[in-house]
Amino acid sequence: MEPRSGWRAPRRAARYIILSAAVAGLVPGVAHAQGPLDPDTVEAGRFDNGKMWTFEYPPAEYFTETYGFEANDAWFERARMAALRIPGCSASFVSPNGLLATNHHCVRGVVSRVSGSGENLLDDGFYARTLEDERRIADYYADQLIAVRDVSDEVFAAESAAGPAGNRAAARQGALATIEQRLLAEHAGRGDSLWVQIVPLYNGGRYSAYVFRRYTDVRLVQAVELQTGFFGGDPDNFTYPRYALDFAFLRVYDANGAPYRTEHYFGWGTEGVESGDVVFVIGNPGQTNRLKTVAQLEFQRDVQVPALVRFLSTRLDALRAFQARHPAEGEALGIRNRAFGLSNSLKASTGRLEALNDPLIMARRGAAERDLRGAIQANAELREQHGALFDRLAAIQQEKRKLRTAFAAFAALGNATYGSRLVVRAMVARRLLDAPPDSAAAMREELLRIGDHPADMERSFLVARLSDLADAFGPDHAVTRAALPDGTPEASAASFLSHSALADSARTAAALERGMLTTSDPALRLVTAFLPAYDEYRAAVREIEREEADLESALGRARFAVYGRNVPPDGTFSPRITDGVVRGYEYNGTLAPPYTTFYGVYDRAYSQDLPDWDLSPRWATPPAELDLSTPLNFVSTADTYGGNSGSPAVTPALELVGLNFDRNIEGLSRDFVYLPDRGRNIMVDARAILAALEAVYEADRILEEIGAARR
Repeated sequence: MEPRSGWRAPRRAARYIILSAAVAGLVPGVAHAQGPLDPDTVEAGRFDNGKMWTFEYPPAEYFTETYGFEANDAWFERARMAALRIPGCSASFVSPNGLLATNHHCVRGVVSRVSGSGENLLDDGFYARTLEDERRIADYYADQLIAVRDVSDEVFAAESAAGPAGNRAAARQGALATIEQRLLAEHAGRGDSLWVQIVPLYNGGRYSAYVFRRYTDVRLVQAVELQTGFFGGDPDNFTYPRYALDFAFLRVYDANGAPYRTEHYFGWGTEGVESGDVVFVIGNPGQTNRLKTVAQLEFQRDVQVPALVRFLSTRLDALRAFQARHPAEGEALGIRNRAFGLSNSLKASTGRLEALNDPLIMARRGAAERDLRGAIQANAELREQHGALFDRLAAIQQEKRKLRTAFAAFAALGNATYGSRLVVRAMVARRLLDAPPDSAAAMREELLRIGDHPADMERSFLVARLSDLADAFGPDHAVTRAALPDGTPEASAASFLSHSALADSARTAAALERGMLTTSDPALRLVTAFLPAYDEYRAAVREIEREEADLESALGRARFAVYGRNVPPDGTFSPRITDGVVRGYEYNGTLAPPYTTFYGVYDRAYSQDLPDWDLSPRWATPPAELDLSTPLNFVSTADTYGGNSGSPAVTPALELVGLNFDRNIEGLSRDFVYLPDRGRNIMVDARAILAALEAVYEADRILEEIGAARR
């Protein structure tokens, strides 16, 4: 909320009461806050499956009729060509000279990589005052979608030719390879780096081939300070109102080392937007689960997501504890970024679990499933081909439920980034001891490549894994006895690290050199105890998921036969366009405004006592030229998801008015259903970016460039 006469932001304690209520789902419209719900009375909404429209099936008629402008082929082409995909995020051209706008958090790692000796650009920010000062980013790229083809019929024909007893997967892969080579040859000469990505849509119910031009010379032009781009920090993540200036600029260069000239870019919308205005967000939303069956969602709710939440929570605790005990070492190792990544995933997964436990959401998914079942049963051909799909998918979930102990015990087992390196080494070493001579050398090299965590972090990660095993299998199981030889996870972890030759890389190398690595090693005894169960679990999951994928693909075909292009596919981190309206919303008995302003930044900074709301030095005193009433962040009902970070929000005139950077907590349910009455995407206002560039960063070169682009 913004400052009003006589009003101050709530102090820290009150703030956390509000956030806790939001996480608990106490928002208008949540079924369990309104009394008992009869699922049979709930109906599916027109857009429950969302608005992540693809460019090969553009919703031209819907856009034109709904928003009153001509959304023709030329409009969609310009929107598609001006938007790009960068690693993990989205971006867009905002000048004819290759200038890209995206989120600061999308390039946070890049900023650290291009920092020189003695520089801390992540905390201090960066601005290239001349073209020569722009810093090239090694091993980086930006992808532009230059063509797209629906290749479903060709893929399906290849699968059918394989016959029921044939290898349909091999036939499909052969068809995909043929399509890829044909499209590369067809578009040769349109860029120095082309690649084709064939994406299964509707869980394999359709296939689209995307031809990308890849730009590999990308340079950093400007980035705000971390404290400014991530103002509010982890406490504000997935919340609103927000006050983050989450933006950065990159530039694409051509093969000759000159700024890339493009005719496809978004003008800068200096007038901004108001409540009720339409915006279109163009980007690359990640994988969603909106087309899963109710039985599949119930399995996620009861087994899969709780195991993931536990893993993320315990490993995040380990990282935060290490950072608190070893702040200097943690900073050098980038623990802040790693901890934020885990925290971001944890909040998202917790929000998913809340949604799966929401009776209204599950009832909406059930209503959509009833509608689809009914349509399939009403069509003789579809009924014969696909009538048993839902029942078979439900039976598969029951098979997976038999593995719930293994799901809990082995969550992310073998992850060397957020797991015990001792356990990872022991798993490789155990297989090495039984390996035939022709593969032993490669396994030995793999074992020697596994590096070390700091000792304190390794101990915490090992304690977490031992706890996973013991809690999942129970106190009397042989795996638990092997995991807790000293009674507790803490004491047993200390013993393993003291006595195992695999406790660190140096001791491992020495043991291999002397031939001293044997099954009597305590870490190898542990792995020997759980490896058979782990291998059996992995084999079972592979077989189940293979059949499940085939059934989902068949269901996708049936869905497309019933609804056609009226239902968008799940997110696939492939280019999409979504529409929404700028609008505030009710929450926790109050109103969230459609936009916030710079006033809120200073209200936060001076009324809260969290370091996340501290101001960086250049923002400590607002410059006289900065109009604090300038809109800073705004929200809309656009259907965004992870991967949409950095996505341009544009008007019907294709002017950029914002950069998408987050969702609210209520929007986390979008993994399963699109509910615009609750969820909002959160964007940096283009007016705030202009104000900051002018009054704080004195980035005249960028201002002139985007101004020239507008003219």
